[in-house]
Amino acid sequence: MTEMLQMEKQLKGLDGWQLVAFSAALTERMFPNYQLFSRLVGFGDYRQLRTILDGVWNQLAGSGARLNAEVQLDNVEANIPDLDEYDMYGAMPAYDAVVALYSTLTCVIEGDMAEAVEVANLSRECVATFIEVSEANDQMSDEELVRFINTHDLMLDEDAFREEVIDRLRGQRQPNPGFIAELRTLAENEGVSNIGISGEDA
Repeated sequence: MTEMLQMEKQLKGLDGWQLVAFSAALTERMFPNYQLFSRLVGFGDYRQLRTILDGVWNQLAGSGARLNAEVQLDNVEANIPDLDEYDMYGAMPAYDAVVALYSTLTCVIEGDMAEAVEVANLSRECVATFIEVSEANDQMSDEELVRFINTHDLMLDEDAFREEVIDRLRGQRQPNPGFIAELRTLAENEGVSNIGISGEDA
């Protein structure tokens, strides 16, 4: 719960467009997780989701056609993997990424901080789960596990990235194409996701 309250505190006072930009940035950084899963197992249309996320960025920058977020919600929902069907770890970060995109679109529609908090939590939980699955020791106590996750390089990167995005947004009262392009480049992270994988790895 404290994580959620902390996230709300960090996002407090941001305008609607800033909440959308925050959500888009975190979703962008998670997107390679979905792309890789989609390519490996042949599930979903990552190109369609890529186009939808591009549409969010374009709308923030004031370029291109206006995004019909309500219509796109159905398209995103159709691409959410059923975790009961895929008995593999890769389905989980893919699920988190596409649910984050769904929340980002909802944020476009409603400009609601709750959706931005949801995206932040999805991204952080995605990193925490990856660390636990790939590196944690079964012998660790709950307390040791939490400490191990919170001090892991990937989690430190996650927290630093989130804070960098918020700092940039706080310093920018109105969106403009140059600012949005720089934020997007930061979020793209040279094609490497929040758990250190590339969508082109397959």
